[in-house]
Amino acid sequence: MSNMSMLMLLRRMKIEGVTVHGFRSMFRDWASEVANAPREVAEMSLAHKVGSDVERAYARSDLLERRRVLMGEWSQFVSSDCKSKKD
Repeated sequence: MSNMSMLMLLRRMKIEGVTVHGFRSMFRDWASEVANAPREVAEMSLAHKVGSDVERAYARSDLLERRRVLMGEWSQFVSSDCKSKKD
């Protein structure tokens, strides 16, 4: 999904003063501080390269299942936070 797609979604939701990169940054902090996700899982969830060239040459896993679990937890966190602000 492109940056512009996310920005347009925020505009349609009438959310002001928020950047797409801010969401990514917020996710990274949450993954580390709240979810206690391993660095590699959090970084790969953001599509970042992890480790040196040598480490990446030997790392064959995409950690997909661990990323899937983390993203499910993130979805619950974001949804519950939004619901509490509406009430």
